[in-house]
Amino acid sequence: MVVAVVTGLSGLSACQTGDSGAVSYEPSAPTRTRERGIQLFGLGSSVFGGEDTSGAKIGVNALLWRAALDTVSFMPLGSADPFGGVIITDWYSDPATPDEQFKTTIYILDQRLRADAVRVSLFRQVRSGGRWADAPVSDGAARQLEDQILTRARQMRIAGTDG
Repeated sequence: MVVAVVTGLSGLSACQTGDSGAVSYEPSAPTRTRERGIQLFGLGSSVFGGEDTSGAKIGVNALLWRAALDTVSFMPLGSADPFGGVIITDWYSDPATPDEQFKTTIYILDQRLRADAVRVSLFRQVRSGGRWADAPVSDGAARQLEDQILTRARQMRIAGTDG
C-alpha cells in the first residue's frame, strides 16, 4: 500500500513544471469536447454528428442510437456505450407521480435499422412508507418504448440524418 502511494506521488512530481511547482495540462484535440457534439470514451465525436478525429466508428446502427437517446432524453443518463450499444438511464420520477420512478436499459443489437435491432428493459419502483420497492411494469410498456425508438429512427432516416 505504501509503495503504491509513493509511486503515485513520485509520478505526480514528475509532472511539475517551472519553479512554482504548478502542474500544466492541456488536453489533446481528441479528448476535447467539440462544438458540434460530445465525445465518449476519449474518441471522436462522430457518435453525435461531430467531427471524428480518431477514426473510431460507432459499433451499432447510428440512427437507432440517436433515436434511443432522443427518446429517453427526458431521463437522466446513467451511462452510454456506443460500441457495445447499451444506454442506461438513472431513475426518473415524473413530477405528476412523485411516488413512482422508472429506469431503462436500451440495447442496440445490430448495425442495421431493423425492428429486432433494439431491445428495452424497463424497471419501475413505487414509494411506500418512505422506501422504494420494485413494482411490476405494465404489459407492453417496454415494447411501446421500442416502437417509439424505431419510429424516431425512421423519421431521422426519412429526414436524411444518416449515421
